[in-house]
Amino acid sequence: MTSKRLQTGTLTELLQDALRAEPALRPVAIAAGLERASLQRFRDGRQSLRLDLADRLAAYYGIIACRRPRRRGR
Repeated sequence: MTSKRLQTGTLTELLQDALRAEPALRPVAIAAGLERASLQRFRDGRQSLRLDLADRLAAYYGIIACRRPRRRGR
């Protein structure tokens, strides 16, 4: 994922989009320290990732989360 534009969505959506853009999952799996088969199942929506593994994958892609202020009155 080389785009520097702001993308929004759930962490799952952002990570799955990033994985779908990859020509091969093996280099990502090695660099992020994850199993290729787990990444493939996650990318395809057949499995979720533990939060610590999602953190590693987000770090690999440079995905950061930011907290929005809560609206009052809700």
